[in-house]
Amino acid sequence: MKSTLVASVAAIAAATTAFAQDLPQAGNDWFTAGQERLQAELAKQPNTSKAKNVIILISDGNGVGTNYASRVWAGQQEGGFGDEYVQPHEAFPNLALVKTYNVNAQTPDSAGTGTAMMSGIKTKAGIIGVNENIVRGDCSTIEGNTVASMNEIMTEMGKETGIVSTARITHATPASAYAKSVDRNFEDSVPEGCTQQTDIATQLIDAMEAGIIDVAMGGGLRHFLPEGTEVAGVSGRRADGVNLVERAQGLGAQFATDQASFEAVDAAAGTPILGLFEGSHMMYEADRADEPSLAEMTGAAIAALQAKSGDNGFFLQVEAGRVDHANHAGNLARVVADQKAFADAVAMADEMTDDADTLIVVTADHEHAIAFNGYCGRGSDILGLCMGIDGAGVAHTGEPLLAKDGHAYTVAGYLNGAGSILREDMNWAGVRPAVDQEDATDLDYNQQALIPMSSETHSGEDVAVYAKGPWAHLFDGTIEQNVIFHVMHHAATAE
Repeated sequence: MKSTLVASVAAIAAATTAFAQDLPQAGNDWFTAGQERLQAELAKQPNTSKAKNVIILISDGNGVGTNYASRVWAGQQEGGFGDEYVQPHEAFPNLALVKTYNVNAQTPDSAGTGTAMMSGIKTKAGIIGVNENIVRGDCSTIEGNTVASMNEIMTEMGKETGIVSTARITHATPASAYAKSVDRNFEDSVPEGCTQQTDIATQLIDAMEAGIIDVAMGGGLRHFLPEGTEVAGVSGRRADGVNLVERAQGLGAQFATDQASFEAVDAAAGTPILGLFEGSHMMYEADRADEPSLAEMTGAAIAALQAKSGDNGFFLQVEAGRVDHANHAGNLARVVADQKAFADAVAMADEMTDDADTLIVVTADHEHAIAFNGYCGRGSDILGLCMGIDGAGVAHTGEPLLAKDGHAYTVAGYLNGAGSILREDMNWAGVRPAVDQEDATDLDYNQQALIPMSSETHSGEDVAVYAKGPWAHLFDGTIEQNVIFHVMHHAATAE
């Protein structure tokens, strides 16, 4: 049967090539590139082996629009127009569109989306590791409503597991790997009278002690230290007096707080690793100093999990949490820099593993209210002004297009956020301030927005999922977000 299929594919490819050679446009570079892509698609064969390793990389807030901005920026950094650039995950052979809503929210939050991907069910906004029967913030509703995470399931299968994030390691997405909480904000404490669950930081160290989490690296050190305690310049916030860092070290964990201590970690030691590099979130990539990059943390986590797991394999969740935060700030320059750091982490994971036995899944939890203006000429700086189209050439004219108000406008903007053109000091009049190329491309520039908000919001449209490795072909069409879990689980358990 297989030989018949291969022969059929070869016959189709030969017929297609012969057809193409007869067309007047056959020598055109775009036509040739299209034919090459067609041949690659015809040659695809699904990998139905069991996945020894599963890695999911989540760029928080990197929907299709944000991903577009990041692609163009990365390509322009290398001297191209940007549109033609291919990010590492965009070269993966399989993809689908993903519906991101929570059961009670058209526009989702990362707690609900993280739980969907890590447990296989959709749930409400703002809750982690629990089903939709929960009343957010009400601890009395948690009994009987918790769900098992992918990390717990993989541990039961004898695999090692880890989490890496540039956000606080107790934040919504990484916490979905190990925590059960009726509120995502219970990071270092729970309300008085809440005896049914512990805080999220405590749950991480509990998971480490139980062997469910072997590697955890990110920010959030303040949630692991008691009030009155200071480590690496970070003051603790825990009111219960418990030092969770000391508890982790008592379990044999290697602890890192900066670049030097990160580099001193022995990945082959077989002991747990806890890296907490900031009091809150880690630095944006554009500002990063004395702490590891997302790619470096990803590489170290994979090396440690490979060393400890042997033939059993591992599961790893990686999150670029600060893509989301820069979008919330309406600061596209930091968005794209952090997304490039995420793309480097994808490349690192791909390089360190084998497609034959490792399923790599790259996705986002949700999109933001980002938008793109037109009609911009080719090569317009994605962070800058929309330049005119040159009818006689390819590159833009160098002259910014003007709106009806006589002002230039940027390629990208937001539907809401701190950069709103509606200003309180002008009685909320929609008068757009002038912007030039130098201002628009400054690292600290807030893109112009419409609706005034202190923080730009998520949006509800689909995101993409890209995949390669065993059973990656199951990502196809438009899927619910919780299906991501089911494909990962199937790949790890298939016979």
